[in-house]
Amino acid sequence: MLRTLCKTLLPLILATASVKGFAMHIEEKTTQLQDQQQVSITIYNENLALVRDLRHVPLEKGINKLAWCDVSAQIRPETALLRTPEKTSSIRMVEQNFDFDLLTPEKLLEKYLGRSVNVIYVNPATGAETVEAAIVLSISGGVVLKFKDRIETGTPGRIAFPDVPGSLHDHPTLSLVLDGATPGKHELELSYLTSGLSWQADYVARLDANDGRLDLSGLVTLANHSGIAYPDAHLQLVSGEVNQVTPEPPQARKMMAMVADAAEYQAVREESLSEYHLYSLPVPTTLAENQSKQITLMSVTDIPVSQEFLLRGTNAYYFSRYSNLDDKLKPVVLIQFKNEGEGLGVPLPRGTIRVYQNDSRDNLQFLGEDHIDHTAKNEEVRVKLGKATDITAMRTQTDFQQLDTPSRRFTETAHQIEIHNARQEAVTIRVQEPIPGDWMMISESQPHTKSSANLVEWLVKVPTNQKTILSYRVRIKH
Repeated sequence: MLRTLCKTLLPLILATASVKGFAMHIEEKTTQLQDQQQVSITIYNENLALVRDLRHVPLEKGINKLAWCDVSAQIRPETALLRTPEKTSSIRMVEQNFDFDLLTPEKLLEKYLGRSVNVIYVNPATGAETVEAAIVLSISGGVVLKFKDRIETGTPGRIAFPDVPGSLHDHPTLSLVLDGATPGKHELELSYLTSGLSWQADYVARLDANDGRLDLSGLVTLANHSGIAYPDAHLQLVSGEVNQVTPEPPQARKMMAMVADAAEYQAVREESLSEYHLYSLPVPTTLAENQSKQITLMSVTDIPVSQEFLLRGTNAYYFSRYSNLDDKLKPVVLIQFKNEGEGLGVPLPRGTIRVYQNDSRDNLQFLGEDHIDHTAKNEEVRVKLGKATDITAMRTQTDFQQLDTPSRRFTETAHQIEIHNARQEAVTIRVQEPIPGDWMMISESQPHTKSSANLVEWLVKVPTNQKTILSYRVRIKH
């Protein structure tokens, strides 16, 4: 078997080595953005994107060296895949190299260590130029140049280089060695994964004066810090958490300002993609380098909404005796609506929702913001706005007893929650208490609901400008 494997692989290895050696003497061709026919980008939530770059590239017969310019500076080279949409094409990729070194004065000097450059002096009196050859000895901590009769530090004049080394490019470049081409233009599509492209959903909601209806707009914020621009890109967005075996840390980059650019609203198409949701933007859009762009995802008006006041305790109240721990507790204000009806009824990507309301002078005011998770159609969307100011509560432990037996440990604790309502209308407060262990309600001032094994709820009605007291006693088996 080993002999057979060697017979199979050896000719392939030798042929590949021969192609590589031959390719070293072939002039490198360059393909740039003007060759691009289409670029499509699928952006995921985790700073990850799939780029599909289709170009018409002129090739010679046989072996070609091709510099594929204008790829993402944060490309993951091991994910690069070259394919030929032409069914009759037999082009195969033999080798690929991603050149991280971009053309800068520092990199150019580094490539010329030990090599000769020309130093150009200008006579300040006459303006005449003098050219003198020098060898670059070092660039660590400054430039050291060796002239014919001396060594100088610094740059006494302009430095002129005879050429640019082939390993330096002015844009991020993927260098390819291709075999099997026929002469002429070919359709080549390069696909690769990259960091530096991300998206998030942001929602803006306007609540009516009666807190009963909501207008909702969804925006997709796209951010491009990948190092290049993507003109007229076909964009798709994936909502969901994609597993990555070894996520690459992003390349170091400078912090750069983001330019906001809002695009005209057109319907975004949503579809399922395995266990994810795929959103396709209706028209191509340009993602400039170091740009933030916002595109409307949805716009819905007159959504029925309900308001809730939630007062939630903690299981620490049930383990021991305590004094009055909390003065003037304030319930959380929540609004909620169902993801259904015209304009809704599609999966909503996770994101931040900000809620506004007009005051009595018709000026828009900010009420609060909250993060929502991926929300399937027909599910409830709950948004926390903040804490109520005109509703307060005070908790008191009125009794605590240790009721141990030889075989089990029991505690019995009694509590009182006094709720004050200073609003101009009656309110209903949802009181939630997480009770640990195996518990039993001994007595209570109004019936409770058992939401789960360790969560009990009461809906407490409080008239305007009055107070209501909720009292209960619970026995817990530890």
